[in-house]
Amino acid sequence: MAGTLEARPVRLGMIDARVEEGPLRVLAVTPLPSSKASMIHVTRQVASLEVSGITCKTFTVASRTSPWVVLGEWRRLRREIRAFQPDILHAHYGTMTAFLAILSTTLPVIVTYRGSDLNPNRSRGWLQEALGTLLSQLAALRAARIICVSNQLKHKLWWRRDRVIVIPTGVDMTLFYPRDLQEARRELQWGKEEHVVLFNAGDPICKRLDLARAAVQFAESRCGKVRFAVLDGNVPPNHIPLMMNAADCLLLTSDWEGSPNVVKEAIACNLPVVSVDVGDVRERLEGVRPSLIVPRDAREIGKAISEILRPGKRSNGRELGNDLSSAMVSQRIVSVYRALQTDYLKYEFRFWTRLGQRSFLKRNRMMPRS
Repeated sequence: MAGTLEARPVRLGMIDARVEEGPLRVLAVTPLPSSKASMIHVTRQVASLEVSGITCKTFTVASRTSPWVVLGEWRRLRREIRAFQPDILHAHYGTMTAFLAILSTTLPVIVTYRGSDLNPNRSRGWLQEALGTLLSQLAALRAARIICVSNQLKHKLWWRRDRVIVIPTGVDMTLFYPRDLQEARRELQWGKEEHVVLFNAGDPICKRLDLARAAVQFAESRCGKVRFAVLDGNVPPNHIPLMMNAADCLLLTSDWEGSPNVVKEAIACNLPVVSVDVGDVRERLEGVRPSLIVPRDAREIGKAISEILRPGKRSNGRELGNDLSSAMVSQRIVSVYRALQTDYLKYEFRFWTRLGQRSFLKRNRMMPRS
Protein backbone atom coordinates (compact mmCIF):
# COMPACT_ATOMS: atom_id res chain seq x y z
CA MET A 1 0.00 0.00 0.00
CA ALA A 2 1.10 3.53 -0.68
CA GLY A 3 0.67 4.49 2.96
CA THR A 4 3.51 2.19 4.02
CA LEU A 5 6.09 3.97 1.86
CA GLU A 6 8.48 6.32 3.60
CA ALA A 7 11.31 8.39 2.21
CA ARG A 8 14.68 7.05 3.27
CA PRO A 9 18.01 8.63 2.43
CA VAL A 10 19.93 6.54 -0.12
CA ARG A 11 23.39 7.45 -1.29
CA LEU A 12 24.00 7.40 -5.01
CA GLY A 13 26.98 5.20 -4.28
CA MET A 14 24.49 2.49 -3.32
CA ILE A 15 23.01 2.77 -6.81
CA ASP A 16 26.46 2.27 -8.31
CA ALA A 17 26.86 -0.81 -6.14
CA ARG A 18 23.55 -2.20 -7.40
CA VAL A 19 24.78 -1.82 -10.98
CA GLU A 20 27.79 -4.02 -10.26
CA GLU A 21 25.86 -6.68 -8.25
CA GLY A 22 25.01 -9.05 -11.07
CA PRO A 23 25.19 -9.49 -14.83
CA LEU A 24 23.10 -7.18 -16.95
CA ARG A 25 20.30 -8.83 -18.86
CA VAL A 26 19.99 -7.51 -22.41
CA LEU A 27 17.39 -8.54 -24.96
CA ALA A 28 18.77 -8.06 -28.48
CA VAL A 29 16.03 -7.34 -31.02
CA THR A 30 17.11 -8.09 -34.61
CA PRO A 31 15.49 -8.39 -38.05
CA LEU A 32 15.12 -11.76 -39.72
CA PRO A 33 18.29 -12.50 -41.76
CA SER A 34 17.66 -12.40 -45.50
CA SER A 35 20.57 -14.77 -46.27
CA LYS A 36 23.24 -16.90 -44.61
CA ALA A 37 25.60 -13.97 -44.17
CA SER A 38 22.99 -11.34 -43.37
CA MET A 39 23.14 -10.04 -39.78
CA ILE A 40 26.03 -12.42 -38.94
CA HIS A 41 27.92 -9.41 -37.54
CA VAL A 42 25.09 -8.89 -35.04
CA THR A 43 25.15 -12.56 -34.02
CA ARG A 44 28.89 -12.32 -33.43
CA GLN A 45 28.53 -9.07 -31.48
CA VAL A 46 25.92 -10.62 -29.17
CA ALA A 47 28.22 -13.62 -28.62
CA SER A 48 31.09 -11.26 -27.79
CA LEU A 49 28.92 -9.40 -25.28
CA GLU A 50 28.13 -12.70 -23.56
CA VAL A 51 31.86 -13.37 -23.23
CA SER A 52 32.10 -9.91 -21.60
CA GLY A 53 29.66 -11.01 -18.87
CA ILE A 54 26.35 -9.74 -20.28
CA THR A 55 23.40 -12.15 -20.14
CA CYS A 56 21.96 -11.87 -23.65
CA LYS A 57 18.98 -13.29 -25.46
CA THR A 58 18.04 -12.61 -29.07
CA PHE A 59 14.54 -11.89 -30.34
CA THR A 60 14.25 -12.08 -34.13
CA VAL A 61 11.44 -10.10 -35.76
CA ALA A 62 9.84 -12.46 -38.27
CA SER A 63 8.50 -9.74 -40.59
CA ARG A 64 8.79 -5.97 -40.90
CA THR A 65 6.28 -5.48 -43.72
CA SER A 66 3.15 -7.59 -43.10
CA PRO A 67 0.81 -5.65 -40.72
CA TRP A 68 -0.74 -8.80 -39.22
CA VAL A 69 2.61 -10.49 -38.70
CA VAL A 70 4.04 -7.29 -37.17
CA LEU A 71 1.10 -7.12 -34.73
CA GLY A 72 1.75 -10.73 -33.74
CA GLU A 73 5.46 -10.03 -33.32
CA TRP A 74 4.66 -7.06 -31.06
CA ARG A 75 2.62 -9.36 -28.80
CA ARG A 76 5.32 -12.05 -28.90
CA LEU A 77 8.00 -9.50 -28.01
CA ARG A 78 6.00 -8.29 -25.01
CA ARG A 79 5.68 -11.90 -23.80
CA GLU A 80 9.43 -12.38 -24.26
CA ILE A 81 10.16 -9.25 -22.22
CA ARG A 82 7.94 -10.51 -19.37
CA ALA A 83 9.58 -13.93 -19.45
CA PHE A 84 13.23 -12.84 -19.80
CA GLN A 85 12.93 -9.71 -17.63
CA PRO A 86 15.79 -7.78 -19.26
CA ASP A 87 17.34 -4.61 -17.88
CA ILE A 88 17.77 -3.15 -21.38
CA LEU A 89 16.44 -3.76 -24.89
CA HIS A 90 18.97 -3.32 -27.68
CA ALA A 91 17.51 -2.99 -31.19
CA HIS A 92 20.25 -3.85 -33.68
CA TYR A 93 18.66 -2.06 -36.61
CA GLY A 94 16.29 0.82 -37.24
CA THR A 95 13.03 0.68 -39.30
CA MET A 96 10.30 -1.59 -37.87
CA THR A 97 12.79 -3.51 -35.71
CA ALA A 98 13.59 -0.48 -33.55
CA PHE A 99 10.03 0.82 -33.70
CA LEU A 100 8.66 -2.47 -32.32
CA ALA A 101 11.21 -2.37 -29.52
CA ILE A 102 10.22 1.11 -28.34
CA LEU A 103 6.50 0.26 -28.50
CA SER A 104 6.88 -2.89 -26.43
CA THR A 105 8.34 -1.67 -23.15
CA THR A 106 8.98 1.19 -20.74
CA LEU A 107 12.47 -0.19 -20.12
CA PRO A 108 15.49 1.65 -21.56
CA VAL A 109 15.96 0.94 -25.26
CA ILE A 110 19.22 1.31 -27.19
CA VAL A 111 19.03 1.52 -30.98
CA THR A 112 22.00 0.75 -33.22
CA TYR A 113 21.73 2.21 -36.71
CA ARG A 114 23.76 0.27 -39.26
CA GLY A 115 23.31 1.82 -42.70
CA SER A 116 20.27 1.16 -44.88
CA ASP A 117 17.95 2.01 -41.99
CA LEU A 118 18.94 5.69 -42.39
CA ASN A 119 20.63 5.76 -45.81
CA PRO A 120 18.70 5.61 -49.11
CA ASN A 121 18.16 2.10 -50.44
CA ARG A 122 17.27 1.80 -54.12
CA SER A 123 16.54 -1.92 -53.81
CA ARG A 124 13.33 -1.11 -51.91
CA GLY A 125 10.28 0.62 -53.33
CA TRP A 126 9.98 4.34 -52.58
CA LEU A 127 7.06 3.79 -50.19
CA GLN A 128 8.85 1.08 -48.19
CA GLU A 129 12.01 3.19 -48.10
CA ALA A 130 10.13 6.28 -46.90
CA LEU A 131 8.24 4.33 -44.23
CA GLY A 132 11.39 2.57 -43.03
CA THR A 133 13.27 5.87 -42.73
CA LEU A 134 10.36 7.47 -40.86
CA LEU A 135 10.14 4.59 -38.37
CA SER A 136 13.91 4.77 -37.84
CA GLN A 137 13.72 8.47 -37.08
CA LEU A 138 10.71 8.07 -34.74
CA ALA A 139 12.50 5.31 -32.83
CA ALA A 140 15.35 7.74 -32.12
CA LEU A 141 12.93 10.00 -30.21
CA ARG A 142 12.23 7.29 -27.63
CA ALA A 143 15.69 5.68 -27.53
CA ALA A 144 17.56 6.11 -24.25
CA ARG A 145 20.86 5.81 -26.10
CA ILE A 146 21.71 5.66 -29.81
CA ILE A 147 24.68 3.88 -31.37
CA CYS A 148 25.66 4.73 -34.95
CA VAL A 149 28.32 2.66 -36.67
CA SER A 150 29.74 5.78 -38.38
CA ASN A 151 29.74 9.55 -38.07
CA GLN A 152 28.06 9.77 -41.45
CA LEU A 153 25.02 7.93 -40.07
CA LYS A 154 24.92 10.16 -37.00
CA HIS A 155 24.38 13.16 -39.25
CA LYS A 156 21.51 11.38 -40.99
CA LEU A 157 19.42 11.58 -37.80
CA TRP A 158 16.85 14.37 -37.68
CA TRP A 159 17.12 14.76 -33.92
CA ARG A 160 18.65 13.32 -30.70
CA ARG A 161 22.21 13.52 -32.00
CA ASP A 162 23.26 14.42 -28.45
CA ARG A 163 22.43 10.81 -27.45
CA VAL A 164 24.59 9.25 -30.16
CA ILE A 165 27.74 7.24 -29.51
CA VAL A 166 29.67 6.22 -32.63
CA ILE A 167 30.83 2.61 -32.28
CA PRO A 168 31.68 0.61 -35.43
CA THR A 169 30.80 -3.07 -35.36
CA GLY A 170 33.78 -5.16 -34.32
CA VAL A 171 35.60 -7.96 -36.14
CA ASP A 172 36.28 -11.40 -34.72
CA MET A 173 40.08 -11.42 -34.92
CA THR A 174 40.16 -15.16 -34.21
CA LEU A 175 38.33 -15.79 -37.51
CA PHE A 176 39.79 -13.00 -39.62
CA TYR A 177 43.57 -13.17 -39.56
CA PRO A 178 46.36 -13.42 -42.19
CA ARG A 179 47.06 -16.82 -43.70
CA ASP A 180 49.38 -17.98 -46.47
CA LEU A 181 47.86 -16.99 -49.81
CA GLN A 182 48.91 -20.12 -51.71
CA GLU A 183 47.66 -22.40 -48.96
CA ALA A 184 44.28 -20.66 -49.04
CA ARG A 185 44.14 -20.96 -52.83
CA ARG A 186 44.87 -24.67 -52.69
CA GLU A 187 41.88 -25.14 -50.37
CA LEU A 188 39.66 -23.19 -52.76
CA GLN A 189 41.24 -24.78 -55.88
CA TRP A 190 42.12 -21.36 -57.28
CA GLY A 191 45.14 -20.94 -59.56
CA LYS A 192 48.48 -19.94 -58.05
CA GLU A 193 49.17 -17.11 -60.49
CA GLU A 194 45.69 -15.79 -61.27
CA HIS A 195 44.50 -12.35 -60.15
CA VAL A 196 41.53 -12.45 -57.76
CA VAL A 197 39.21 -9.59 -56.86
CA LEU A 198 36.70 -10.19 -54.05
CA PHE A 199 33.38 -8.33 -54.04
CA ASN A 200 30.46 -8.32 -51.58
CA ALA A 201 27.21 -8.16 -53.58
CA GLY A 202 24.68 -9.01 -50.86
CA ASP A 203 22.44 -6.22 -52.20
CA PRO A 204 23.52 -5.94 -55.88
CA ILE A 205 21.69 -2.65 -56.54
CA CYS A 206 23.01 -0.76 -53.51
CA LYS A 207 26.46 -2.38 -53.72
CA ARG A 208 26.64 -1.46 -57.43
CA LEU A 209 27.53 -4.84 -58.87
CA ASP A 210 27.18 -3.29 -62.33
CA LEU A 211 29.91 -0.73 -61.59
CA ALA A 212 32.16 -3.39 -60.04
CA ARG A 213 31.88 -5.64 -63.12
CA ALA A 214 32.71 -2.73 -65.43
CA ALA A 215 35.73 -1.78 -63.29
CA VAL A 216 37.07 -5.35 -63.26
CA GLN A 217 36.61 -5.56 -67.03
CA PHE A 218 38.70 -2.41 -67.44
CA ALA A 219 41.35 -3.80 -65.04
CA GLU A 220 41.61 -6.92 -67.23
CA SER A 221 42.57 -4.74 -70.19
CA ARG A 222 45.60 -3.57 -68.19
CA CYS A 223 46.78 -6.64 -66.27
CA GLY A 224 45.16 -9.73 -67.82
CA LYS A 225 42.44 -12.15 -66.76
CA VAL A 226 40.87 -11.55 -63.34
CA ARG A 227 38.80 -13.97 -61.25
CA PHE A 228 35.85 -11.92 -59.96
CA ALA A 229 34.79 -13.71 -56.76
CA VAL A 230 31.36 -12.45 -55.70
CA LEU A 231 29.93 -12.86 -52.20
CA ASP A 232 26.21 -13.10 -52.96
CA GLY A 233 24.97 -13.59 -49.40
CA ASN A 234 24.87 -17.38 -49.65
CA VAL A 235 28.56 -18.06 -48.98
CA PRO A 236 28.86 -19.62 -45.49
CA PRO A 237 30.14 -16.85 -43.16
CA ASN A 238 33.01 -18.94 -41.80
CA HIS A 239 34.20 -19.52 -45.40
CA ILE A 240 34.77 -15.80 -46.05
CA PRO A 241 38.08 -15.48 -44.10
CA LEU A 242 39.58 -18.17 -46.35
CA MET A 243 38.46 -16.31 -49.47
CA MET A 244 39.93 -13.05 -48.15
CA ASN A 245 43.28 -14.73 -47.63
CA ALA A 246 43.17 -16.21 -51.13
CA ALA A 247 42.21 -12.96 -52.91
CA ASP A 248 44.51 -10.14 -54.05
CA CYS A 249 42.09 -7.27 -53.52
CA LEU A 250 38.71 -6.39 -52.00
CA LEU A 251 36.53 -4.09 -54.13
CA LEU A 252 33.80 -1.80 -52.74
CA THR A 253 31.62 0.32 -55.06
CA SER A 254 28.49 0.92 -52.94
CA ASP A 255 26.31 3.99 -53.32
CA TRP A 256 25.66 4.02 -49.56
CA GLU A 257 27.20 2.32 -46.53
CA GLY A 258 27.31 2.73 -42.78
CA SER A 259 30.52 1.06 -41.63
CA PRO A 260 30.97 -1.92 -43.98
CA ASN A 261 32.25 -4.86 -42.00
CA VAL A 262 33.71 -6.49 -45.09
CA VAL A 263 36.31 -3.70 -45.23
CA LYS A 264 37.30 -4.17 -41.59
CA GLU A 265 37.50 -7.93 -42.09
CA ALA A 266 39.76 -7.40 -45.10
CA ILE A 267 41.97 -5.10 -43.01
CA ALA A 268 42.25 -7.83 -40.37
CA CYS A 269 43.34 -10.33 -43.07
CA ASN A 270 45.89 -7.89 -44.61
CA LEU A 271 43.85 -7.89 -47.83
CA PRO A 272 44.34 -4.65 -49.84
CA VAL A 273 41.15 -2.66 -50.51
CA VAL A 274 40.03 -0.55 -53.47
CA SER A 275 36.95 1.46 -52.54
CA VAL A 276 34.89 4.50 -53.41
CA ASP A 277 34.56 7.12 -50.67
CA VAL A 278 31.52 5.79 -48.82
CA GLY A 279 30.50 5.38 -45.17
CA ASP A 280 33.53 5.38 -42.88
CA VAL A 281 35.83 3.60 -45.36
CA ARG A 282 38.23 6.54 -45.72
CA GLU A 283 38.68 6.59 -41.94
CA ARG A 284 39.16 2.81 -41.75
CA LEU A 285 41.78 2.77 -44.52
CA GLU A 286 43.87 5.59 -43.10
CA GLY A 287 47.45 4.31 -42.91
CA VAL A 288 46.58 0.99 -44.61
CA ARG A 289 49.03 0.31 -47.44
CA PRO A 290 48.47 -0.73 -50.17
CA SER A 291 44.82 0.36 -50.38
CA LEU A 292 43.14 3.07 -52.46
CA ILE A 293 40.12 5.39 -52.30
CA VAL A 294 38.96 6.26 -55.83
CA PRO A 295 36.19 8.22 -57.62
CA ARG A 296 32.97 6.39 -58.50
CA ASP A 297 34.04 5.79 -62.10
CA ALA A 298 34.64 2.41 -63.74
CA ARG A 299 37.87 3.44 -65.46
CA GLU A 300 39.38 5.01 -62.32
CA ILE A 301 38.37 2.03 -60.21
CA GLY A 302 39.80 -0.36 -62.81
CA LYS A 303 43.11 1.52 -62.84
CA ALA A 304 43.31 1.27 -59.05
CA ILE A 305 42.57 -2.47 -59.16
CA SER A 306 45.38 -3.03 -61.65
CA GLU A 307 47.78 -1.00 -59.46
CA ILE A 308 47.02 -3.33 -56.57
CA LEU A 309 47.11 -6.56 -58.61
CA ARG A 310 50.44 -6.07 -60.40
CA PRO A 311 52.74 -6.09 -57.33
CA GLY A 312 50.55 -8.62 -55.49
CA LYS A 313 51.48 -7.34 -52.04
CA ARG A 314 49.52 -7.81 -48.84
CA SER A 315 48.60 -4.80 -46.69
CA ASN A 316 49.69 -3.74 -43.21
CA GLY A 317 46.08 -3.58 -42.02
CA ARG A 318 46.30 -6.14 -39.22
CA GLU A 319 48.73 -4.07 -37.20
CA LEU A 320 46.46 -1.01 -37.47
CA GLY A 321 43.03 -2.54 -36.85
CA ASN A 322 43.14 -4.05 -33.37
CA ASP A 323 40.93 -1.30 -31.90
CA LEU A 324 38.13 -2.79 -34.03
CA SER A 325 38.33 -6.25 -32.49
CA SER A 326 35.07 -7.70 -31.15
CA ALA A 327 36.49 -7.66 -27.63
CA MET A 328 37.39 -3.95 -27.76
CA VAL A 329 34.04 -2.99 -29.29
CA SER A 330 32.16 -5.09 -26.72
CA GLN A 331 33.88 -3.22 -23.89
CA ARG A 332 32.64 0.07 -25.34
CA ILE A 333 29.08 -1.25 -25.66
CA VAL A 334 29.14 -2.64 -22.12
CA SER A 335 30.20 0.84 -20.92
CA VAL A 336 27.11 2.26 -22.64
CA TYR A 337 24.93 -0.38 -20.94
CA ARG A 338 26.40 0.35 -17.51
CA ALA A 339 26.07 4.12 -17.85
CA LEU A 340 22.47 3.74 -19.00
CA GLN A 341 21.63 1.40 -16.14
CA THR A 342 23.10 3.85 -13.63
CA ASP A 343 21.07 6.72 -15.10
CA TYR A 344 17.91 4.59 -15.04
CA LEU A 345 18.41 3.57 -11.42
CA LYS A 346 18.99 7.19 -10.44
CA TYR A 347 15.71 8.08 -12.13
CA GLU A 348 13.94 5.28 -10.24
CA PHE A 349 15.53 6.45 -6.99
CA ARG A 350 14.25 10.01 -7.49
CA PHE A 351 10.78 8.76 -8.47
CA TRP A 352 10.32 6.47 -5.44
CA THR A 353 11.86 9.01 -3.07
CA ARG A 354 9.37 11.65 -4.19
CA LEU A 355 6.50 9.15 -3.98
CA GLY A 356 7.57 8.17 -0.47
CA GLN A 357 7.81 11.80 0.65
CA ARG A 358 4.35 12.52 -0.76
CA SER A 359 2.88 9.48 1.03
CA PHE A 360 4.55 10.48 4.31
CA LEU A 361 3.16 14.03 4.11
CA LYS A 362 -0.34 12.83 3.30
CA ARG A 363 -0.33 10.38 6.19
CA ASN A 364 0.68 13.11 8.62
CA ARG A 365 -1.87 15.55 7.14
CA MET A 366 0.83 17.99 6.17
CA MET A 367 -0.70 18.43 2.68
CA PRO A 368 -4.22 18.05 1.30
CA ARG A 369 -5.06 14.75 -0.33
CA SER A 370 -5.60 14.97 -4.09
